[in-house]
Amino acid sequence: MRRPLRWILSFLAGLGLAMVCWSAVNLASIGSSSARDFQASQPAPPIASPGSLLPQGSEQIAALRKRASRPETPGPIGYIGDVVTYHYDVGRKGFTQYETVLTPANVNSNSFGLLAFFPVDGKVDAQPLYLYRVPIGPNIHNVLYVVTENDSVYAFDADHGQTLWQTSAVPPGETASDDFGCLNLAPTIGITATPVIDRQRGAIYFVAMTEDYSGTYHQRLHALDIITGAELFGGPTEIAATYPGSGDGSQNGRVIFDPKQYLERASLLEVGGKIYITFASHCDIRPYTAWVMAYDPGTLKQTSVMDLTPNGNAGGIWMSGGGPAADPQGSIYLLMGNGTLDTTLDGNGMPIYGDYGNAFVKLSASPQLAVADYFAMYDANQESDDDADLGSGGPLVLPSLYDNNGQIHRLAVGAGKDGNIYVVNRDNMGKFNPNNDSAIYQEIDAVFEYGLFATPAYYNNTLYFGDVYGTLKAFSITNAMLSTSPTSQTSTVFQYPGTTPSVSANLGSNAIVWAVENNVPAVLHAYDATNLARELYNSNQSGSRDQFGPGNKFITPVIVNGKVFVGTQTGVAEFGLLQ
Repeated sequence: MRRPLRWILSFLAGLGLAMVCWSAVNLASIGSSSARDFQASQPAPPIASPGSLLPQGSEQIAALRKRASRPETPGPIGYIGDVVTYHYDVGRKGFTQYETVLTPANVNSNSFGLLAFFPVDGKVDAQPLYLYRVPIGPNIHNVLYVVTENDSVYAFDADHGQTLWQTSAVPPGETASDDFGCLNLAPTIGITATPVIDRQRGAIYFVAMTEDYSGTYHQRLHALDIITGAELFGGPTEIAATYPGSGDGSQNGRVIFDPKQYLERASLLEVGGKIYITFASHCDIRPYTAWVMAYDPGTLKQTSVMDLTPNGNAGGIWMSGGGPAADPQGSIYLLMGNGTLDTTLDGNGMPIYGDYGNAFVKLSASPQLAVADYFAMYDANQESDDDADLGSGGPLVLPSLYDNNGQIHRLAVGAGKDGNIYVVNRDNMGKFNPNNDSAIYQEIDAVFEYGLFATPAYYNNTLYFGDVYGTLKAFSITNAMLSTSPTSQTSTVFQYPGTTPSVSANLGSNAIVWAVENNVPAVLHAYDATNLARELYNSNQSGSRDQFGPGNKFITPVIVNGKVFVGTQTGVAEFGLLQ
């Protein structure tokens, strides 16, 4: 195959006007006619077992890990353009501004399509992650990291397709968990949430669920070496917790975390030197409450625990695979599922028993996890009873916005099953009023007829929402306020669960909105970000050429380095320019 030399564009970094030049990257092209042959005709690449690439603890490994954490041409954290967390950043804004290859001019069925497919051993419910120029073995690779519901972790060469290593998170005598008869995830539950990568530590963190032969269930926090796939920091760590309260699953005045009852669905978050994990349930099977836990990334030791319905029930943290979002000050934002909300408040307007079901919650993280503020709808408990809660959507922290008078506004946005968009002031979210929602910064009612089961994306003063059984919609931001109706929308209607979009752009130009349609077959769509009515491409336009199997719910596309990666039920599809 020809391997054209592709120079990564130098760009202006930060307010300091420092120019960072990226090295040339030799990218292997995979022609459109070979996409399906990538699996079938080529011999299976060798799979490196964890730690086999070089001896653990050797000087060579130490040197490689140093190179991986501080690449030759780094951005602020590794390479600018690395995808180390869900939806690109801790604010969960869902856009990359460093895409120099894909443009509205070349993303069409003549020049863009399916390049390859990376097969794995189970469903890919988590978003893949990506690192530039990782030294694995004798070579430097652009690496795609993929986790599965069979509790496996893969490191693929993103350009050539080679499996660099594969690790199982299942200890001897155990298997991935069964599905509890809950069809949300079937037939097994393993690694469901999107991991997070700390490039400076050289580690990828994730939670794996397993079941041992005695019928005991386990949830464990793992940290794997990004170079070898070997466990780091003495891990994995068994997840366990108690918290003061008399709610579901409590004993002797403390609620107990039972690994069997919980699903780690929302993506992991790393912020302020801690790894944060959250839990929901299996199909609302009680008893369960709403857990948030913090861990030290260097030791995997638990540093803080919070239960957000400790004297009630439910309130689990699903967010349809979205993640807890963080603002520049390190505060953390969650959308809570249906559950107990105390409507009797203390003098500061906080629930007297600490129960925050079906609320938009802000947590402070230092020195310990604590609720700093919240917003709850006036009819929050009725919505919980009707299963019309916020927890089906994921939060997004907006960049600072200025109104026409120059006043700054620090906002976050969320939406869920009730079909409303809630824009909160991060400095004063509004708390609870039994009569109305007048204290909220902005509320737009009845926008989504069947609710939102997704996380929006933000780019260039525009928010993009993909509601269930609805179109993908753009809402503009003017004078620090969201438009009350869509400024553009697609002609395509996205079936359950709607779609979580991602946006690619080259600094301020060539913006494209990408969305996956959960159908049979699944469909990857690309739209002009300035007008969603203009579809640039979809994977059905060329018949079967670009089709990549049946859909998988809650899938978020990843756009990086001229490629688009889409998780499926059997692997990851790779799209890019046809050669």
